[in-house]
Amino acid sequence: MNKVSGQKLLIYSKDYVMIVFGLFLYALGFTTFILPEKVVTGGVVGLASLCRFAFNWNVGITNYGINILLLIIAFRTVGKQFVIRTVFGATVASILIMLMDPWSYQPLVQQQPFMNIIIGATLCGMGLGITFSHNGSSGGTDIVAAMVTKHTNVSFGRMMLYCDMCIISSSYLIFHSPDKIVYGLVFMIIDSIVADMVINNSRQAVQYMIFSEKWQQIADAITTDAHRGCTVLDGTGWYTKKPVKVIMVMCRKLESVNIARIIKAVDDKAFITKTNVNGVYGYGFDEMKVRLSKAQKEHFEEGTQAHDS
Repeated sequence: MNKVSGQKLLIYSKDYVMIVFGLFLYALGFTTFILPEKVVTGGVVGLASLCRFAFNWNVGITNYGINILLLIIAFRTVGKQFVIRTVFGATVASILIMLMDPWSYQPLVQQQPFMNIIIGATLCGMGLGITFSHNGSSGGTDIVAAMVTKHTNVSFGRMMLYCDMCIISSSYLIFHSPDKIVYGLVFMIIDSIVADMVINNSRQAVQYMIFSEKWQQIADAITTDAHRGCTVLDGTGWYTKKPVKVIMVMCRKLESVNIARIIKAVDDKAFITKTNVNGVYGYGFDEMKVRLSKAQKEHFEEGTQAHDS
């Protein structure tokens, strides 16, 4: 019991360290490259930027205040776990933005607004990707989207897009410049693409199919040395017409080298196939996060109960 709790504590600790690192990258890209160009991005940070350009309010404090206000409104709708993660993310992000605020008045790359937008969006996308990959949240329009999708059929992604578009377009009321809107849209596109790339890369896994006469030793070694489960399948070699055992192993991409070394050490003549897998969900891997409407949940629950009876 203590061992399991210790392992969970280590995993959670690593997650929070990576969340802080991801939010640091986000704050660095935002304050050093985006704010100096007076470009409004999406999300609550974009709304806080509007307040700075219009009323000279501090972005970090405004961002935190709006996030807390939204969480108070959405507390009953989004759930306790979402609130805890969002409060942590919003607090860290706001503190980092406040600390880096002195860097936000002069562009790092002078007279190159488009270059600053690309670099800033890339850093922000990497930061958000790392944060989301470790089950973190930066708050912002995630809260609004979560509230709306809870009560309507509008998808989470679409609702976030609507919110971000409205915030970016609002910059025209302050600057009266279509260029700022274009830069904001460029930021949004690059930011989302980079974030998706980071998230998908972190979830990549590898599937091994191993054919060997020493299948028992290989399976035991993978279980004890690599701490990965494996499944032994029955097969038939059609050329020899003899029964064979096939070991199927799923592992993280970073663990694949260790698995290969184990196989080679036990049987260097084993026949192996290796396939990249974009996502593995279940025990020991990622949790499948799929949103179901209330009607869908009731439908599946009724189907399960009918099947059991």
